[in-house]
Amino acid sequence: TTCADSEFKTFTLLFCMCLFSFVITGGRYAVLAEEVSGSERNCSAIPPYLPPTAVNTTLRLRDLRASMIPLNISAYIIPATDAHLSEYIAPRDARLAWMSGFTGSAGTAVITQNKAVLWTDSRYWIQAERQMDCNWELQRDASIRSITNWLILEIPEGDQVGFDPFLFSVGDTNLAPAGRILKSIPDNLVDKIWTGRPPLPPDNPIRLPDNVIGVTWPMKVDQIRAQISDNPYKPTAVLLSALDETACKHKTAQHKAISCRRVSLNCSVKLLSGQTFQLVSLFSGLFNLRGNDIPFNPFFYSYTLLSMDEIWLFVHIERITEELKVYLNSSCYHSYCVQLLEYSSVRTYLQSYLQRPNVRVWVGTEYTNQALYELITPEDKRLTSTYSPVLTTKAVKDATEQRILKEAHVRDAVAVMQLLMWLEKKVPEGTENELTAAHFVDQCRSEQKNSRGPSFETISASGPNAALAHYSPSNETARKLSVDEMYLVDSGGQYLDGTTDITRTVHWGKPTDFQKEAYTRVLMGNIEISRTIFPAGTRGVNMEMLGRRALWEVGLNYGHGTGHGVGNYFGVHEWPVGFQSNNIPFQEGMFTSIEPGYYKENDFGIRIEDIAVTVPAITKYGNNYLTFETVSLVPYDRKLINTSLLSPEQLHWLNKYYETIRSMVGPELERQALKEEYDWMMKHTAPFLTAGASAVISSVTLLVTVLGKSWSKSFIYT
Repeated sequence: TTCADSEFKTFTLLFCMCLFSFVITGGRYAVLAEEVSGSERNCSAIPPYLPPTAVNTTLRLRDLRASMIPLNISAYIIPATDAHLSEYIAPRDARLAWMSGFTGSAGTAVITQNKAVLWTDSRYWIQAERQMDCNWELQRDASIRSITNWLILEIPEGDQVGFDPFLFSVGDTNLAPAGRILKSIPDNLVDKIWTGRPPLPPDNPIRLPDNVIGVTWPMKVDQIRAQISDNPYKPTAVLLSALDETACKHKTAQHKAISCRRVSLNCSVKLLSGQTFQLVSLFSGLFNLRGNDIPFNPFFYSYTLLSMDEIWLFVHIERITEELKVYLNSSCYHSYCVQLLEYSSVRTYLQSYLQRPNVRVWVGTEYTNQALYELITPEDKRLTSTYSPVLTTKAVKDATEQRILKEAHVRDAVAVMQLLMWLEKKVPEGTENELTAAHFVDQCRSEQKNSRGPSFETISASGPNAALAHYSPSNETARKLSVDEMYLVDSGGQYLDGTTDITRTVHWGKPTDFQKEAYTRVLMGNIEISRTIFPAGTRGVNMEMLGRRALWEVGLNYGHGTGHGVGNYFGVHEWPVGFQSNNIPFQEGMFTSIEPGYYKENDFGIRIEDIAVTVPAITKYGNNYLTFETVSLVPYDRKLINTSLLSPEQLHWLNKYYETIRSMVGPELERQALKEEYDWMMKHTAPFLTAGASAVISSVTLLVTVLGKSWSKSFIYT
């Protein structure tokens, strides 16, 4: 789709705009304190009732509407992303949250002179009703068609709808003209009225240690240039826009290619004429740098333009240290010298480059914003693929990356076991709450080797709060933990050698029969995906129902995706791996979460999440088949497992998994001299005997289990 003009009479771009805000990978996003305290708003009451968590947006809407008048726009669209179309965003880019009060990660707002409307999906309906005031209308049909239909009904034909082109991706959906004009406004209207907008974080980018990178950045530049040279449509440069393109480190396979639909390491690339060729993906990153511009994600704001003989890195130059300038060869002008240019000059410089004769810029449309894409005209100067040749390489981890990711998960398991053991002792005393539990697991992770902090805000949720799949506690909302309620903790860590993400749900008292059945059926879904054997090249969407089948059998379900890719000291959500319809086929070496759940509103929530890697499966007749190897290594809550519901195959898988926990985490607990944690692990990984047998271990069994391990021979006190 070509969107070269700032104004055009089609809703093509509108669909591009809205699509990004609603493409969800199946993961979770922590939300702020306001979302669960108090009840929901009641705008039909007299007078209207607003909970204390609602944000007064009257003045903000007044100011925005005033700024719309001189631009002659009848509506303004606000998404929940940044100029790099990131999933996680920095506080300074949370325009939708500031404008509406709604802090969920998925949403699109449209503001007219007399209406303000938010569209979001079912995960966030309760949150939105608690955070928005009565200036706002909530649309519960989160489809793109719903937004388009609303605009057609509310905006007169011929009127203009404004948008910030830096915040919207390029799409390839062609729609018939709808009689409204979309107007590109590069100067964001929310930024102009946002008093107290957070500044850039002060942290400078850093280079990764040599012991966690396998290939130098000049070697990676060679690999990209080889792809440019081999491309039969002869691009002269590639534009990199996604934040994990500039920062990322070496991986030897493919990454983000949602619409490439490949079953090998090949990615379809097309010119706008529709012609295609095959791009072999061999590369994953450029400069081996990390930053801290986005919470929990080691990224820094940047763009890169790479040609056969030049490299331009657009950054906030004042944050580049002299050491990094030397590392990037920024003082020279040959083909391996990085020319540092100011971040805000990317449009100007791209326009300048396009004035050169016989140039063609290769862009990945999924993460190239409209503000840059619309400059690349005429069409013969543009070569498009869904993802750039950098982003199409990170999905498959090589042998070294697989090894260090597994090592990170072993250490991470120690931290999660420490949390669960501590809670078992403290919750009956009535002294802990959701927030203290979240702080405790963060502290435990910080004490592990190579720790670089959490990979997202910990979801620590008890009772009805756990029914909100994206709740995170605060001082105001933290619920006291009780033996009478279920507790869900979804947390993860960033380590120099990997990124982790794990969810466990527990009960410290006597769960109801329904809670046990729901938990067991969620566990059955996790196991069924984990143990399945499938041909290489199978799409996750074709296996996703395995995670739901046990729930469907009794009329239960969950409203989020079943899994997402995971990075290697990168983003905790790494596209395009997962179980959604727009994820790529599974290949050996891909890491994904497996996380079915069940949520009973105002009562409890269950989620069981593990990270798994695709590995070759041993089959009777051989051939190229895969299965999953679970690398998250924390036992499930035995009290909640009704083994009579498990099949013999599921029970066998569970026992083998517990053997793996013992063999992998046991030595690490010994190495760290954590005897109490070791005993806890042995207790909670005792084998289940037969289907239907009680999941609760007898004291005799426990004694034999613990004494059977020759702890005294291997434990060293320090």
